[in-house]
Amino acid sequence: MPELPEVETIKNTLEKKLTGHYITGTEIYLPKVIGPSTPEEFKKKVKQEKIKSLSRRGKYLLIHITGNKTLVIQLRMTGKLIYMCPQEPVKHTHVVFYLDNNKELHFIDMRQFGKIILTSTNELNNLPGLKKLGVEPLGSSFTRSILYQKLRRCRVKLKSLLLDQTFIAGIGNIYADEALHRALLNPQRTSNTLNTREITRLYHAIREVLHEGIVHRGTSFSDYVDGTGNTGNFQEHLRVYSKEGHPCPNCGTKIKRIKISGRSSYFCPYCQRSVN
Repeated sequence: MPELPEVETIKNTLEKKLTGHYITGTEIYLPKVIGPSTPEEFKKKVKQEKIKSLSRRGKYLLIHITGNKTLVIQLRMTGKLIYMCPQEPVKHTHVVFYLDNNKELHFIDMRQFGKIILTSTNELNNLPGLKKLGVEPLGSSFTRSILYQKLRRCRVKLKSLLLDQTFIAGIGNIYADEALHRALLNPQRTSNTLNTREITRLYHAIREVLHEGIVHRGTSFSDYVDGTGNTGNFQEHLRVYSKEGHPCPNCGTKIKRIKISGRSSYFCPYCQRSVN
């Protein structure tokens, strides 16, 4: 599933291509991805609207158009949003936006979990999924003090807490494992047992790994590509995620994989040995 760095990369690649152009029409091949609007309503409401800007909230991509409307795009596991020259839609293409510059924006999703929701821009913060999102980890409102307060109020395993989108928005399995390794914290550690120094390490690790993920244009294993169809390369810089049996880059101990809340978690049993 695309996480914050992947969605931010998609936003960055599409922003230059889309901003200022008009949506001249839409083809909807799988109506369920645009609910609750009907295809007819959706097409009518976006036709001839100008794309004003793009933004991101957590793992959601937001395309703001005229008429006080926003397209809220959730890519989920296998969703892609690709800007391209006109062509016959490939398999699993569910929505095509036609643009006034003779280009197209294709929404492709093999697993069909992704969504495109059209909403009033004024109602964004009331939209299910968006309204309960936690703080943006790369924003100015995310401080060490805020992280300290949030951690001390919970008694949850660190890995599970970092995956909770109401706690911090945008972090998924890959970047949670990478941040915990950099912070030298065991993923099974209970959140309220961290001291001030450990919280500071985690704060910096979260921001560093997300920034690096963006610099390297996201992590591509199988499905993720940016808004022009190109893969990222942060997978070449991962330290622990999906590295079971490989040596830890810090100490050489073999990376271990365990399950936490049903999710695979990769960590170094030596560098991250302290559980409580």
